[in-house]
Amino acid sequence: MPATSKAQQKAAGAALAAKRGETKVSSLKGASKQMYESMSEKQLEEFAETKREGLPEHKAKH
Repeated sequence: MPATSKAQQKAAGAALAAKRGETKVSSLKGASKQMYESMSEKQLEEFAETKREGLPEHKAKH
């Protein structure tokens, strides 16, 4: 499943880095912390690898 906004893609990248031990889990907050706790490394990879071109900065609220 691809990310639906640039913010979501960035949060997934941060959570993925923590999952892999590249950054400290304690540095995560907000959406990236929730993603770290609730998603697998594979799911995070799918979100993080989404191309940013054409994505809105934030997902529209409905």
